[in-house]
Amino acid sequence: MSRTLIRKDPSRFKTLPLFVEASSEGLRYQSLGQPLNFRQMLDRRRPVDVADSRCFSIELANLGVSVRLTLRLQGRDYWVLVRQRRPDRGDTVLKLISGYVPAHELNLPLLTAIQEVAEECLIETEEGWLGGRFGDTWLPTPYQGALRYRESSHFRLSPLSGAARPVQCGNLRLLERPRAYVHVPTASLQLVYDLSLELPRDVRTPSLFHVDERLEGGSLVARLERRRPDLYLLALHKGQPTGGLYTLREGELIAASTRGVWLSESFAEQDGWLVRDGRVRWKDWQQRYGVQAPQRRLG
Repeated sequence: MSRTLIRKDPSRFKTLPLFVEASSEGLRYQSLGQPLNFRQMLDRRRPVDVADSRCFSIELANLGVSVRLTLRLQGRDYWVLVRQRRPDRGDTVLKLISGYVPAHELNLPLLTAIQEVAEECLIETEEGWLGGRFGDTWLPTPYQGALRYRESSHFRLSPLSGAARPVQCGNLRLLERPRAYVHVPTASLQLVYDLSLELPRDVRTPSLFHVDERLEGGSLVARLERRRPDLYLLALHKGQPTGGLYTLREGELIAASTRGVWLSESFAEQDGWLVRDGRVRWKDWQQRYGVQAPQRRLG
């Protein structure tokens, strides 16, 4: 059975449309117009036309963030992926941890990114659930009323190497240098932060679960479903994906099937500043980037 962790009023979320200028030197965005609520933002997320993928000015519906999270586990590295069901598109994809940036955090999207990690990536240990820190900043514990978080230890988030081309919010350069792309089908600007997650040494048998908010009866509802953890680990070798996909239950890596799996647009081919596809088939992604199927199973 699923467990309801929290309910939110979606009308409390406000964001702002964007004006984006891109060139070969970098990308700059700034807010534009009046604040939008959740439904107004979704109404604006429609395909746009961009003639030059490397140099353009355009109005977009919203700013989103994603986190390419690298977890060190049992001496190996993994990317953390989550399963998302998209009723509006009629599909299910594996994607990076991601979310919409509210109006008051447009100039500090990293804050939204680390909050999304706290909300979507739940780590259960023998003694309770883990909270986290990014440098000197404590991550929120959004489900404090429903879950027992440990006080004695926590995980740590750290930045990894950033993208080559700078991104600016107005005149403020984003120091963490996220990768940026304009997603053409949804008229949105997406920033991808490269972060690592380090577990405390006393955690020996962790389990990983994904929690995502869904719109139900006018409320955003977050539920924990133990039978469907919906959080996956993509194995890496020297920083490159190997194609091995796993879930983690009580410290045990369990191989997951990749049959019929689709990946979200953040894995699709990027042309200049643009991503034109809404998703990419797992096998096509493997072939495009030379990802080899794993030679052995982990357990």
